[in-house]
Amino acid sequence: MSLSTTYLELSQEGAGAHKFYEVTVDGTVVSVRYGRIGADGQTQVSSFPTVEKAHAAAAKKLGEKVRKGYAPAVRGGRAARAVTRRQVTSAPSTARSVAPVLWRFRTGSAAFGIHIAEDRCWVGNQSGDVYTLSHGGEVLARYSLPDGVKCLVADDFWIYAGCDDGTVYDLSSKLPYGAYTITPDVDIFWLDIHEGVLDVSDAKGGLTVIDHEDEHQWSRKSSGDYGWMVRADSRGVYHGHQKGVTAYAANGTGELWHTPTQGGVLFGWQEDDEVYAGTSRNVVQRLSKDSGKILATYRCDASVYSCATAPGGAYVFAGDSSSSVYCFDAAGNRLWKLGTGSGSALSMQYLDERLYMVTTDGSLVCVDATDAAIAAAQHGTVPVARDIKSAAALPTYTPAASPTALATVSVAPAGGIVVECVQQGSRVRVHVVSDGYDSDWNVQFPRGIREPGARYVVDALHPSSGGFYRVRGEIRRLV
Repeated sequence: MSLSTTYLELSQEGAGAHKFYEVTVDGTVVSVRYGRIGADGQTQVSSFPTVEKAHAAAAKKLGEKVRKGYAPAVRGGRAARAVTRRQVTSAPSTARSVAPVLWRFRTGSAAFGIHIAEDRCWVGNQSGDVYTLSHGGEVLARYSLPDGVKCLVADDFWIYAGCDDGTVYDLSSKLPYGAYTITPDVDIFWLDIHEGVLDVSDAKGGLTVIDHEDEHQWSRKSSGDYGWMVRADSRGVYHGHQKGVTAYAANGTGELWHTPTQGGVLFGWQEDDEVYAGTSRNVVQRLSKDSGKILATYRCDASVYSCATAPGGAYVFAGDSSSSVYCFDAAGNRLWKLGTGSGSALSMQYLDERLYMVTTDGSLVCVDATDAAIAAAQHGTVPVARDIKSAAALPTYTPAASPTALATVSVAPAGGIVVECVQQGSRVRVHVVSDGYDSDWNVQFPRGIREPGARYVVDALHPSSGGFYRVRGEIRRLV
């Protein structure tokens, strides 16, 4: 049998692309390998009834990539994208006992990403695994992404995973899609997203803002390096770095305020009117979003890796580098310091009287944060934690690499909305074809599956305040 391999790369300074695509035809079998340059990537294998059909399918795949700007290259000729793995230490806790943990789920690798939604919990780890669980601890599904998950962020219905390969994946439907691609010269530390606008903090203390079309909007360099914290709302973007917290106008017109903090900022949390910064000097500091004034300081015994609050700051929680979690009241009084039982909490989130943490040993930990449980923990009374096991036949979802990965339909089903890819200069935009929508608005749509002239059916479109539509639900190709 004949064996042929074609290797392509797309690496453009300032455009955010640093990817490879390789197609191998071995008789009637076509193997596609793709991912970040310098990484092993993912592989998909398809079989065809004849050699001729296998070669035709390979040629089609390669043609799609060439039209997107990929070109033949020599494997190993380009360096891998610069990636800073968050370097953390985690000493044993000196606390007298463990926090009121209800259950824990071990993912197998250090976990940074967490999002707790109304219907489920999300955890992403350094191996590229994202798991979803019920609030009771039942493991529901797994997403397998090409590289380590830096963080998980939500924007209303939409859930995004920022990965070390520089891609931000939309996990809102069964197939993950690459929604944003960060330029290779930006060494991502953290992400946030608001109304489809992505905010990226980086190793150099820079802040980059990208719109719904994956196009650069504005950037700023804050006064300190290592920008771990970025939080955003309609008023501004709040950037935490080695020299404190800097707030910028949401439209990029300038700096609103800068406040030095006690130590470099490692993690941030936000409420409607305030931001909370956890620092390397063992404190969490609460700042006014309007003025940057420090309103309160919560003192821990080691560097603060993460923090979160109950609504209105009724309780303030902090996770430190020594595997402990703290609970403070609104006035700043420490109610307790207890062990996590699972390493240091790298990220955390509060929802509905529960505190969720992801840790250095790769666990998602659910803590009882009711008034009664917090009071009982002050006296050393805590529940016995349950260890959650993963289901044997767990549904697993991997990213859609090309239009050919999509399900197809010949007729739009009832209620389906038809959109079309349109070439506009060097860009491929997506507009609505179905009646009842503004055909001049762009549709935020995965770039990896756009093809000029192609039509797709989506389950729903939601208007954004930025003047564009966002896709919700499954995407199918109309053929």
